[in-house]
Amino acid sequence: MKNRIRTLAVGGLLALAASAASADVTVNYIAPERFSDLPFAPWERDDVLKHLTEHFAKLGAKLPPGQNLRIEVQDVDLAGRIHPTRANDIRVISNRAEGPRIDLHYTVESDGQVVRSGEAQLRDLGFLDRGSSHYAGDDNLRYERRMIDDWFYATIMPRERAAQR
Repeated sequence: MKNRIRTLAVGGLLALAASAASADVTVNYIAPERFSDLPFAPWERDDVLKHLTEHFAKLGAKLPPGQNLRIEVQDVDLAGRIHPTRANDIRVISNRAEGPRIDLHYTVESDGQVVRSGEAQLRDLGFLDRGSSHYAGDDNLRYERRMIDDWFYATIMPRERAAQR
């Protein structure tokens, strides 16, 4: 399982390497089998982690040339709760207490020197009240992507967020 996740993470990064040649983004999942909330089926778990890796890499591609972003994801709790059924599992979102959460450690390096690093506890308890986002309504990770965007532009590239407004 651990090797499969690393392979997916590396594969996702290699796929984005052509468009993200200016920055190196590495995402590692620390003991994903113990994460608070991921789908039960291994292929669904791998798919979620692959999409999260791709999203981190997409954002990391916006870093200035020569900067690298390293992320160690320590826990994931997706928005909503899984309700098992006979046919498949359904993720149901019924209240704000079921907001997305990701715990991680990050490091930004430039020319081998640490520019900034720290622990981050990404939370979005107001995820249902924030209105629409630019992520499609059928994107199963839209709340998590928006939460990651908020963290990235507030912590990693705050000047970029100001330029977007």
